[in-house]
Amino acid sequence: MIPFDEAHSRMLAEIQPIRESVAIPVAEALGRVLSVPVIAPADVPNHANSAMDGYGVRSMDCAGSEPVTLTVIADLPAGDRLTNPLWEGEAVRIMTGAPIPPGCDCVVMQEVVRREGDRVTIPPGRSIGENIRPAGEDIRCATEVLPAGCRLRPAHLGLLTSLGLERVEVVRRPVVALLSTGNEVMEPGTPLLPGQVYDSNRTSLRGALTALGMEILDLGVVRDDRERIAALLRQAGEEADAVITTGGVSVGDHDLVKEVLGGQGEIHFWQVAMKPGKPQAYGRLGRACFFGLPGNPVSGLTVFLLMVRPALLRLTGAADEPPRQLRATFRGRLNKKHNRMDFIRGVAHFDPDGVWVETTGAQGSGILTSLAKANALIVLAEAPVTLQDGDVVTIRLIDYD
Repeated sequence: MIPFDEAHSRMLAEIQPIRESVAIPVAEALGRVLSVPVIAPADVPNHANSAMDGYGVRSMDCAGSEPVTLTVIADLPAGDRLTNPLWEGEAVRIMTGAPIPPGCDCVVMQEVVRREGDRVTIPPGRSIGENIRPAGEDIRCATEVLPAGCRLRPAHLGLLTSLGLERVEVVRRPVVALLSTGNEVMEPGTPLLPGQVYDSNRTSLRGALTALGMEILDLGVVRDDRERIAALLRQAGEEADAVITTGGVSVGDHDLVKEVLGGQGEIHFWQVAMKPGKPQAYGRLGRACFFGLPGNPVSGLTVFLLMVRPALLRLTGAADEPPRQLRATFRGRLNKKHNRMDFIRGVAHFDPDGVWVETTGAQGSGILTSLAKANALIVLAEAPVTLQDGDVVTIRLIDYD
């Protein structure tokens, strides 16, 4: 059994990012990872424009200490442009986003002027560049806008569109094979006999993989049959980039996945000093990386969040994301007696006075409601500890996507 941090580091060190890329429409690129940097093909904005509704003037006309009255020669909404320059004593009514006309070097907000017919009175003290957004204020042509490895969020898509890009080069979606094992595991819709359970693991993991943008190869449920498990693992190793199994990696007589994997793949390590989720296996299966998760539903999904999710993101070439960790005040009482790193399911509350956290109740590895209610994991180090009301703890916010 190895410490959690060592297991995490060793696992990530084994992952080789996918090198294949595809060009897809920007509008379909949410959650995808850039395979090459994005270089700006032009300035953004590509023209100087007004930062607000008001009047475009020549600052030299308003340089004195008294108000000045100018003649309004045109109305300029966003999307239009004025090719004729402003001359001495002239102004233009201009809307937010409209191009700055030739000769204009200042925009005066409409709230401080007085308009009468085609005449507008401007208060003194105007300066060059006032309320004008220069060309390239956001992005300069030929600069790197987004690096390779950037995982695209909604704001990134808008940014790419502002550059006029229709398509973008991203890493192809990893194919992840998913397999549940065990004679007791049944598909929903089947009446349960004593000792049987529905396959909640595969449903949870499918959701988590979908949130990450993976392509899923669902191999269903396989009974405790060596030949059938071996055949499905062989298929998974040939067709997928990563393989996730649930169950079959503990020390029981019917925990066959680890045994079969040892015959046709590699096991780098198994059993991690963490709770929940001690029984787990990591290695290689054909061209795929292998993740053997515990069969208990809370353990399986917790291990996915803490171990498998960062590994799959690395597989996509995504830049490493530090866990969203913070300090919070604990409310309640908790006694931890073991020496494994513990991840207690909790609810973090964000109040004006600070962050506090409480557990979701009973923490058994089969109590899936404890994780369904949680928005955070309370992280307890590899030593016995007793938490009292008011103690400060480290929490990790739960992030599926």
